[in-house]
Formats: sequence, C-alpha cells, structure tokens
Amino acid sequence: MRRILTTTLAVLALTGTAVAQDADGDGPKKPSMHELYHSSSLPRSHADFSRFKYRPPGDKVVEQPDAFRLLFRTRDGQPDGYAERRGDAVIYYDRYGKVTHVQPLAPDDETPN
Repeated sequence: MRRILTTTLAVLALTGTAVAQDADGDGPKKPSMHELYHSSSLPRSHADFSRFKYRPPGDKVVEQPDAFRLLFRTRDGQPDGYAERRGDAVIYYDRYGKVTHVQPLAPDDETPN
C-alpha cells in the first residue's frame, strides 16, 4: 500500500513539474489578439461621419468607426469631447461628458449605421 502511494505521489509530482515548465513559456512569445488584428487582412469597419456637422474650433478629429463616434482632441493631444449618434440626433459632449450641442437629423438622413 505504501509503495503504491509513494509511486502515485512521485508520478503526480513529476507531471506537475512538467506542466509548470510548459507554462513558463520557454518558446517564443505568441502575438496578442490586437496584434493579430492589426496585421490581418480582415476588412476594417467603416462609418459615414458626414452627418456630424459641428467640429470644435482648432481640434483634431479622431474617428472611431467601431463605436460610431468622433473624438475631439486639442492641438496638444488632450481629450476635448466626443460626438455620437443617438436615435434621430447627433449629440456632442464636452471633455467632462456634458451635452454641448444637439444636432437633429432630417428624416432622409436616417440611414442605418
């Protein structure tokens, strides 16, 4: 009985050591999903931001087609607000998340995203 128990413990200890060594990652690092996406040939998201009329003066505009949102940044790169479509309007927010402008959309502008 003692011999079976010691043999079983020895096998488990060796197996655990082998699994731990594999988890250390001695091989090359695999790319993350974000790195794979950027280097893939998958189609990128596209959104039409022509309905977003207001732009804060002097700000850079960064498009986020996945979220269907525009980000506004000052010349030195600080966040200055964002704009997104909600229902039948485009709502513009300042850097603190407060609504600054509401642009109603005409019924013919209501194309699906």
